[in-house]
Amino acid sequence: MSTWRAIPPPRFWQRWLPERLHGPVRGLFQLALAGMVIIAGVAFFYFLLAMRYDLTEVSRLPADPVYLDRRGKELPSPAGGGRKPVKRSEVPEFLVQALQAREDARFYSHCGVDLRGLGRAMLRNLKDREFTQGASTLSMQLARNTFDIRAKSLHRKFLEIALTLRIEANFSKDEILTHYLNRIYFGAGAHGIEQAAQTYFGKTTRDLKDGECALIVGIIRGPHLFSPLRHLEAALEQRNQTLARMRAMGFINEARQATLSNQSLKLTSDAQRENQPSYALQAIRRELNLILDERDIRLGGLRVNTTLDAAWQDRLDTELTRAVAALEQEKSWLHPTHAAYQTGSEPRYVQYAAVTTETRSGAILALIGGRDYQHSRFDRTRSSRDLGSAFEPFVAAAAAERGKLVLPGKPVQTGRQIGAAEVERIAKRCGLAGPFLLNTEDLFRGSVAATPMEMSVGLATLGNQGKRPQPYFIRDIRDADGKTLYTASPNLSSALSPNAALDASSVLRRQAGTRCFTGATGSERDAWTLRLGPGGSTAIWIGFDEPTVIAREARLKSLLDEFVERLGND
Repeated sequence: MSTWRAIPPPRFWQRWLPERLHGPVRGLFQLALAGMVIIAGVAFFYFLLAMRYDLTEVSRLPADPVYLDRRGKELPSPAGGGRKPVKRSEVPEFLVQALQAREDARFYSHCGVDLRGLGRAMLRNLKDREFTQGASTLSMQLARNTFDIRAKSLHRKFLEIALTLRIEANFSKDEILTHYLNRIYFGAGAHGIEQAAQTYFGKTTRDLKDGECALIVGIIRGPHLFSPLRHLEAALEQRNQTLARMRAMGFINEARQATLSNQSLKLTSDAQRENQPSYALQAIRRELNLILDERDIRLGGLRVNTTLDAAWQDRLDTELTRAVAALEQEKSWLHPTHAAYQTGSEPRYVQYAAVTTETRSGAILALIGGRDYQHSRFDRTRSSRDLGSAFEPFVAAAAAERGKLVLPGKPVQTGRQIGAAEVERIAKRCGLAGPFLLNTEDLFRGSVAATPMEMSVGLATLGNQGKRPQPYFIRDIRDADGKTLYTASPNLSSALSPNAALDASSVLRRQAGTRCFTGATGSERDAWTLRLGPGGSTAIWIGFDEPTVIAREARLKSLLDEFVERLGND
């Protein structure tokens, strides 16, 4: 039987190539086929992975943070403080153009992934041997911010691309743009374009002027670095870069660019920006904004565990209100200038401020910045007032630190042993920034100003064996699933020797189970109580916003002594 078979004719591509290249070409073809199969497999894997994500999250605004006190009690949230979404019709066209120019020039033409930009980024990453470029479109940024996939890796990039393609298939370009603007972080605690407009300019998105639109868009790449509330010059530079890109793309001409680049900004004041329900939440929110910016935390539904002791804060506020109200009712005790309490249509009344710092750690247990937050949002715990006799503990601390005698009730004699310059130096180490009004013996009598916050920290330094704590309001931050995103670490610095701190505490008298010091300035315009309790160091100031005589010094001291008795232990 014959086994002969005809040799098949060469394929068409073999006729055009020399025989020595047939093998390599066949190998390359097989390799390309295998590569296509692998790519298809990877694409299918990430398609299935992306299908697990709920796209309704894209249009759902993240929940506002929940604040809890140290015992887990939920603290009041701002009334109407939720994020307000804007509609596409409310977004100025200039803002859309600025966003295109700065973030995604081909937004309306690409499929969600800018292949040209992605190719350039890949080449740059290969050159740098790390992920320095991402070529993220607005759609990709929306996917990243919605589903928190910000880790720099190939896996993250492939998942981000798959989710982006799903988003593009399910939403129109205008819907993607609107969801993007409603979700991203603009710094200073502003999530979404509406909060950004209100935070920076005190107006709605639809009312933003062209220059304001350019500045807000310039913030996006660095919410912490480019916030005009923290770094105005950097923010203006970003605005001008955005305008330059708009001119390059033909959205504006050179004359318009020059006009907008030279415009001044009218930013909102601190009082206009605050919408918290209390002075304490106002301070907590300031600290939270810094943490969110520095650690790039942008998730919704955060649970913020604070250092506040809500029960102690309420008790402190209640007793202070009672004490001051009683003072105002005792006409016989009031100074003749009491008639100045009413000027024009604006009432002037006695104010107070109080801070309690956990002595051993610096955690803020209570903060009261004034008598009525709804009437005045000015936080008096950060306002310097004259100390008068309340400065004596720090004169004692300076003397004790230098090995001199502490003479309770005799601050001038105590201070003379070391001099005013040394007293000032030690007081600053304890946390008092001043201003120190006189470099004479009058300093020993209290010619120095300090804030209630500084006095609370200084008192804690005396009660903590000379270690000065750094005050803080937030213990930890967790996401909606309970994962810890941030934990505070108490920060202590050595200010005094333990023996000096103990000796300085001797000027505090024992009362109601605590060590206290009550006093007033010689002008009777400021009254202070320093209270070193079992766990907390409390500084309380009473007076008028515009320095005015409150009452006779003897009555002020008796009032504060009565207050300490009612307050009892913390």
